[in-house]
Amino acid sequence: MKFLPAIDRYILRLTLVPMGAVFLIAASLLILDKMLKLFDFVASEGGPIGVVFRMLANLLPEYASLAIPLGLMLGILMAFRKLATTSELDVMRAVGLGYTRLLRMPYAITLVLAAVNLVIVGYLQPLSRYWYEQLEFELRSGALGASIKVGEFTTLQDKMALRIEQSREEGRRLIGIYARVNSPRGEVLTISAREGRFLALKDSPDTIILRLTDGQIIQDDPKQTPRVLSFTRHDLPIDLPAIEKFRQRGGKEREYILPELMKIGWSQDASQQIRNETRASLSYRLVEVVMMLLLPLLAVALAIPPKRSTSSLGLFVSIVMVVAYHKVNEYGQAVAALGRLSPLVILWGPFVIFAALILWMYWRVAYVPGGQAIGALERVAGNLGKRISKLVRRRTGGKAEVA
Repeated sequence: MKFLPAIDRYILRLTLVPMGAVFLIAASLLILDKMLKLFDFVASEGGPIGVVFRMLANLLPEYASLAIPLGLMLGILMAFRKLATTSELDVMRAVGLGYTRLLRMPYAITLVLAAVNLVIVGYLQPLSRYWYEQLEFELRSGALGASIKVGEFTTLQDKMALRIEQSREEGRRLIGIYARVNSPRGEVLTISAREGRFLALKDSPDTIILRLTDGQIIQDDPKQTPRVLSFTRHDLPIDLPAIEKFRQRGGKEREYILPELMKIGWSQDASQQIRNETRASLSYRLVEVVMMLLLPLLAVALAIPPKRSTSSLGLFVSIVMVVAYHKVNEYGQAVAALGRLSPLVILWGPFVIFAALILWMYWRVAYVPGGQAIGALERVAGNLGKRISKLVRRRTGGKAEVA
């Protein structure tokens, strides 16, 4: 860090702190919202709680691809806003440091994060989405060791009905067991036991043993008189149902990595629908990454409030613009995937318009004396604030007179 000029180290420090904070807050909010839904889903499926954190880990690349651009833009915006509100920016410009020079470190950060985001959306995100759906499939099918729900009857291969009253020691000790088993000879066994536990067999992974303690067995055979047997310990073999294997990766365009998208998108062997979907996905991922290169300019254009003002309107406008552009891209991907419009029109077209708007806003701030990118909005917001303040004062003053 010491090899950098002091001004670059200063701007780097001002940028990294808010950028990291915004990234952590945005990612945490997204994860917490999804965590609650996953806990409900896993609990309803009777799966182990640990699978929730495995599923969340596979969602991190998707959340990171959203949080990184937002954190980058707000980090640069807050850094330049601080410089502007403390008059440090005026001093720097007075000694000959223009905005282009001051953006050296923000652009160095941007290039690194753009490369990271390209790896995320191009490689990690497709793989993590596939792994997430695989975990969800295995949880629904019972491949993750989903437990038998306590207090409910569970049917196993149409041969056994099993009910457990209580589960203790994380499922290792079962209390109050009732089972009804149909044997191949037509015999029906009704079994009740005080407690039991499941045991695995090394030589037979498709069968587990339910070891029962202190219970009774009622044998109901159509050819014989029913018998009642008491036992101290009884091993009941249970055949596990066959678990269907999960599909291969690539059933959806969102699971393809970038080289696969480029190969399939222009392959004559693929159908027109698949080519449309892969081309739309490829353009969507690339345009999201390329837009990051313009975020420092947008941040600077919106960071500097009017003179003698501490308005934070630019902060609000920046978030609205980035989120709105992301939603436009999502809509464009959906339209391009249907083949209604080319990705060059519906995805790269808005990019060109948005880029032109950002370049104009930056030019207004950097090269027009006293120029403001959102000067009209600042004036409207200022007038609206004054009217609201007058209205509040009138109402509070009227209440004081009545009192």
